[in-house]
Amino acid sequence: MGYAAHTAKDLAEATPDSRDRYVDLLRVASLGTVLLGHWLMAAVSADGIGNLLALVPALQVLTWGLQIMPVFFFVGGFSHALSYRSLARRADGRPVYAAFLRARLQRLLRPTLVFVLLWTAGALAVQLAGGGQGKLSGAALRVVTQPLWFIGIYLAMVAFTPALLELHRRWGWGAFALLAGSAAAVDALRFALAVPYVEFLNFAFVWLAVHQLGFLRADGRITRPALLAAAGLAGAVLLVAYGPYPLSMVGMPGEKASNMAPPTLALLAHGTWLVAAVELLAKPAAALLARPRVWRSVVAANGIAMTAFLWHLTAMLAVYAAQLGLGLRLPEPATGAWWAQVPVRLLAAAALTGVLVAVFRRFEAPGRGDAEPGSGPRAALGITLCLLGILGLSMTGLGGLLEGHSATLIALPVTAPAAIGMALGGWLLVERSAPARRVRLRG
Repeated sequence: MGYAAHTAKDLAEATPDSRDRYVDLLRVASLGTVLLGHWLMAAVSADGIGNLLALVPALQVLTWGLQIMPVFFFVGGFSHALSYRSLARRADGRPVYAAFLRARLQRLLRPTLVFVLLWTAGALAVQLAGGGQGKLSGAALRVVTQPLWFIGIYLAMVAFTPALLELHRRWGWGAFALLAGSAAAVDALRFALAVPYVEFLNFAFVWLAVHQLGFLRADGRITRPALLAAAGLAGAVLLVAYGPYPLSMVGMPGEKASNMAPPTLALLAHGTWLVAAVELLAKPAAALLARPRVWRSVVAANGIAMTAFLWHLTAMLAVYAAQLGLGLRLPEPATGAWWAQVPVRLLAAAALTGVLVAVFRRFEAPGRGDAEPGSGPRAALGITLCLLGILGLSMTGLGGLLEGHSATLIALPVTAPAAIGMALGGWLLVERSAPARRVRLRG
């Protein structure tokens, strides 16, 4: 049955002994770290929204621990491998690609599209009323959609799972090495030969390599995590020290190159050591997760994690808006007065995020899975449109809706309305990839 029909206590008590609970903890912990990092990095002032790490460069070294998105994508690879294989077994030899996409996208895209449509309506209303031109309001309309890049990349991982699982079946660690080598080749073409647009290929190669590590974990093939962590960390240090890579593992305004957008070999090395490091904690965490109260908390958090991720910047912006509305001065970022307000802002943002989660969590409730094959080509086209639309919107933001503001997605210009249209159209195609009559299986 779906999540909505059960409490977290029910789901926790029904958890089979065979379930890898540590993966669920990693999913929640990684997204929670992202929320905290975004709240801390946002240097909001009357002049707009800056980046604390750019104002205090010494803090950039913290991104080597706090840039934890590789862990989430690693967990995604593990979950996708188990989900696809389970669905294939239930399908008795029938093609399951369309069913797999529908099952994975239901819980991901429904809350995302609700978020996008509500924010678009609000942004359009503000701009029709003549607002949205101020430095702070304009920055807010740009920033609020930026984290959607993560969902776009995650959609690509879902789309490529069957093909990469087959590559993994044949080559194992060789498949990871192939993707890592491709990322290195792209960086060589980018930095040594300045080949235009080639860097965008690493959105696929880097993140899919991290995703491939999840496949390896699913098959119990990460047997020496300490060695892997040491190799990844040494590689990241050497690449940053002697290569064209910046120290920060997140993008910094004004930098000539970024490790994040597009991702680089240095980010892949960072992701590799981070993934291996969390693997070293798996056994100690297992004892903690065996405690019923701890496991119930993890189950409850997993049920709302995506909703919290989508709305956490909205909560942060609302906190600053309330501060201004009450006539309180916004101190200059990174000053003593600014740091003194950090605990209060974090608590307020967390509380407001909780309110937004209570309102919108119903859209995250998983549906029932089905093993009916459906139309694979239609589902493939649908998820392609979805990921391009979501990625495009993360780049354009919601400012300038009426002026046709555009941004470059790979090598093509895209506007926010076009990106939203692609995402909605792709969602409909994936949904319509199902056969007219489905035999539903309880998931």
